[in-house]
Amino acid sequence: MLFPSWLPSAVVMMVVQAEERNMYDQYWLINHLKESHGVMTIRKTLAQVEAEGLVLPDGTLVLDGRPVAVVYFRAGYAPTDYPSEVEWSARLLIEQSSAIKCPSISYHLVGTKKIQQELAKPSVLERFLDNEEDIAKLRKCFAGLWSLDNEEIVKSAIEKPDLFVLKPQREGGGNNLYGHDLRETLIRLKNEQGEALAAYILMQRIFPRASLTQLVQGGVCFEELSISELGIFGSYLRNKDKVVINNQCGYLMRTKVSSSNEGGVAAGFAVLDSILLTDE
Repeated sequence: MLFPSWLPSAVVMMVVQAEERNMYDQYWLINHLKESHGVMTIRKTLAQVEAEGLVLPDGTLVLDGRPVAVVYFRAGYAPTDYPSEVEWSARLLIEQSSAIKCPSISYHLVGTKKIQQELAKPSVLERFLDNEEDIAKLRKCFAGLWSLDNEEIVKSAIEKPDLFVLKPQREGGGNNLYGHDLRETLIRLKNEQGEALAAYILMQRIFPRASLTQLVQGGVCFEELSISELGIFGSYLRNKDKVVINNQCGYLMRTKVSSSNEGGVAAGFAVLDSILLTDE
């Protein structure tokens, strides 16, 4: 990315919430970028971006008199992050600029439940993979995903709610509905149409094997049945249709008691864990 010679060094802009609760790991990253790479980071809310930002004719996004090379979204994932048209205008300004977006708007949308449902449909994987064996392996990992306009599945979920999870188009934990709450919501939504139904998807509930685990809480060690969830970190960078980087770069393991429906670490439902490989 080339910037006008009269502009100072480019920066990373971290988009944050107005009342940010996760500032400590954000500041750790800011300090790491500065100390290890000499890169300066600025923190801005979407409202500040709309009020202070501008895009030059060549596409350069400028804030605080500095060109922005990378926009790192730590906010902008929840409906509450867009309380007015101001925030939407800021998002449009960012997207219209030539700054690298992390994530890009397309990568952001892939994380939504609705896009995951579309990717799980027949013949969709074939657009991205050629090897039938790899496609079959991936499909074995898919859970069932259905829209609420599928009357047969909705009926099954009302009759057997413990076999399903009702998920809104939201990021983060604490939003999914289970059991009685799932049944009551589906009954309420039966006569709804359009956006009310499109706001949710039904997912087949996964029942992983529980293991007896030693846990420590408040300085007291106890044993409890627990389940773990493995997530793989990846680094991905593309320039239009050209993929520049697409690598695996680590993992995240979360462990929670098997009786808990939620699994968020920051919310206090789960803990960070590590993998232990055995010969079993």
